[in-house]
Amino acid sequence: MASSSGNDDDLTIPRAAINKMIKETLPNVRVANDARELVVNCCTEFIHLISSEANEICNKSEKKTISPEHVIQALESLGFGSYISEVKEVLQECKTVALKRRKASSRLENLGIPEEELLRQQQELFAQVSETMLVLMRLE
Repeated sequence: MASSSGNDDDLTIPRAAINKMIKETLPNVRVANDARELVVNCCTEFIHLISSEANEICNKSEKKTISPEHVIQALESLGFGSYISEVKEVLQECKTVALKRRKASSRLENLGIPEEELLRQQQELFAQVSETMLVLMRLE
């Protein structure tokens, strides 16, 4: 896939991510480097296709931000309707994870301890660990 800037690396999925997906999907199969490169290119092209279509749908609905619903509509309009149920499941999982993160974050905020105090306590604990490590090293 050619890019207007001439730098294709700006428009591709990280190879490490693809390698991980391939390894998880096909743990007992060796995949040649050129096949991996082809998978990267196919994934990049698929994402570009879906995001372009979702952007058009977003613009037609006079919105400025592409929403999950725009992506789902893009999948349907491009003939990938069979992916939608799985996409909705993944979307729900992402929302659940995000909610858990927000709750964990708010728990810290609800402690009522200023961030500066938490930082001071953390630094004090690090200092104690360092002292303990020095004592243990001297005993060896």
